[in-house]
Amino acid sequence: MKETFKSGFVALVGRPNVGKSTLMNHLIGQKIAITSDKPQTTRNRIQTVYTDQRGQIIFLDTPGIHKAKNKLGQYMVSVAEGTLSEVEVVLWLVEPSTFIGAGERHIAELLSKVKTPVILVINKIDTVKNKEEILKFIDAYRTVCDFAEIVPVSALKGDNTEKMTELLFQYLPEGPQYFDEETVTDQPMRQIASELIREKALRLLEEEIPHGIAVTIEKMSERKNGMFDIEATIICERDSHKGIIIGKGGAMIKKIGSLARQEIENLMGARVNLQLWVKVRKEWRDSELYMKNYGYFQQ
Repeated sequence: MKETFKSGFVALVGRPNVGKSTLMNHLIGQKIAITSDKPQTTRNRIQTVYTDQRGQIIFLDTPGIHKAKNKLGQYMVSVAEGTLSEVEVVLWLVEPSTFIGAGERHIAELLSKVKTPVILVINKIDTVKNKEEILKFIDAYRTVCDFAEIVPVSALKGDNTEKMTELLFQYLPEGPQYFDEETVTDQPMRQIASELIREKALRLLEEEIPHGIAVTIEKMSERKNGMFDIEATIICERDSHKGIIIGKGGAMIKKIGSLARQEIENLMGARVNLQLWVKVRKEWRDSELYMKNYGYFQQ
């Protein structure tokens, strides 16, 4: 007798910087979403796909839910909140702590309105020295929401992530195969390339700059020998930021380009000639026109 094929959509939600992208990358087995130790890394909803003989899980990695300070922030929060009504399961990621702050309580309030099973994922357990503490964290959260399950994991180390996948299949209904087995993401290559460049900039630049940058791909073409030419622009909000992004003698932009090129080549399986430029667009995060131009618009 053939085993039933299960499928469905799973949203990852949580405050900025709790490890949603790291967990999703680990669950699908390769890097699609960018990660950094700076909050608000994910700006659009990124869709990735995991398929095996049991079925197919489509993960929606949402921007962190936070108090918006500008139009870009409002857009990110609306994307995250809008996703909750479209999925079969919600994974809510939190940090290992007994303190439940206002940000977490706001998310709990949002989740109390959805009829979808909510699985609480206590991430970063690799940072907890005494493993008995984990029971205290579970107890602290138990009454905050009506959870279907509570699972401690380390997205970084991969601890308990296989159990996570097993659980998700338990909660997903029987359904069709939405994507073929080879599909890992619905993101176009241009989008992934721009995000990888932005990730390297986030990692290398000073604290105040990353929130104010966007990356656009101006040109992406393939040569006859299979090599790709990519031209990209890093957008920033101030002239002083432009100088920092370029760096002394162009050192910083070379470093960003070199690291991004290596990852893009790994993902595309081809050699890449990457050229980066920097432009200043003052207050772009509060301009609907610029936001649309840079790929931030309601899906």
